[in-house]
Amino acid sequence: MFLKKVATAGAFSLMATASYAACDIDGRVSIVGNEFPAIQTVGKGAQECAGGVVKANLTADHQKINVAGMQGDPAEYTSAIIANSSIVALMNEDVIRPLDDLVAEHGADLKPNQMITIDGKVMAVAFMANAQHLVYRKDVLAEIGVEPPKTYEELLDAAKMIKDKGIMEYPVGGAYAAGWNLAQEFTNMYIGYDGAFFKPGTAEVSINNESGIAALNMMKSLSAYMNPDFLTHDSNATSAEWKAGNVALMNMWGSRVGPLTETEGSTQEIVDNTAIAGPMTVGGGETPATTLWWDGWTVAKNVSDEDAEATFKAMMHAIRPDILNEETSPQAVWLIDGYEPTDAAAGVFDAAERGSVPYPMLPFQGLLHTALGAELADFMQGKESAEQALADTEAAYIAAAKEKGFLQ
Repeated sequence: MFLKKVATAGAFSLMATASYAACDIDGRVSIVGNEFPAIQTVGKGAQECAGGVVKANLTADHQKINVAGMQGDPAEYTSAIIANSSIVALMNEDVIRPLDDLVAEHGADLKPNQMITIDGKVMAVAFMANAQHLVYRKDVLAEIGVEPPKTYEELLDAAKMIKDKGIMEYPVGGAYAAGWNLAQEFTNMYIGYDGAFFKPGTAEVSINNESGIAALNMMKSLSAYMNPDFLTHDSNATSAEWKAGNVALMNMWGSRVGPLTETEGSTQEIVDNTAIAGPMTVGGGETPATTLWWDGWTVAKNVSDEDAEATFKAMMHAIRPDILNEETSPQAVWLIDGYEPTDAAAGVFDAAERGSVPYPMLPFQGLLHTALGAELADFMQGKESAEQALADTEAAYIAAAKEKGFLQ
């Protein structure tokens, strides 16, 4: 059921049984990507290849440097590890190459639905699925006598009880860091309120409405139970808050759940009581307030054919079935032959099965995401109204969309 749902959501299915040769390459491979454990595993796998030079720059700032790092000739990075949203910027700047010829020569083991095809050309290879969903402390919820919340309204009620009982001062966590993360949280919440980002069939933005205002007000209500520095907390900082025992409820990526069940930087009590559930709804809606994602890799356009081939072969080696073991399997919902879902994957499976929508892969969605990340912080800090923040966002988007030619 999960794979069928993910496939119909525009993602992909598991790879069929495959045979992978040893990785011998002749060329330069330079990877840029995020730094969470699943991607670190992929980066490590690519670096096992012999005969060439393989480097990986895995950092939380990957989206700030990947476009610039692929615009040179030759490009600094021969591959960017990306997802639904971040491939759009690379496509818009024309810095990644179609992979059809490389797939034909070295990708016989790939299934059609694993190949991310845009305008009839394979532009990326997917290796994992992802989504944000509820993570909660079983012991804390038992202490206040409530079930895991299924809605954000129930989460607020639980947070108030936890705070009022003096169990935790700031029981809610969230990756609300100003910029990409804050924009993502708005995107989730806005979808939960059945909001449409653009006027149908156009690039005309449409978020300054009842759904947009409701989404912001819910985010503001949640932030009242977060660490006062929440606008600086990305996924890493939020996970650290969890491991420190400061948080009992949070919306977190499935790919981040595995490390939360490790005692390093935490305690056995926290690990034993860390549990996950599906994404929550909001405002009486039925659509989960989350988005489905795929993560995959690309090959730079401005590199030699030799380096492109080396990169493709190294990245194929990095997602071979042999990378799966007791340590790596819980890191993600892998789209790799032999992957057996772990408990850590339950939230992502639930998101897919309940009709969560994929993050919009529109050429102008990234411009709106950037505008949201830049303009919503003032509202979250109480400096302006929700209406003004959304108006500022729309104005910033319109200026960027006109500059890029999406709007006249």
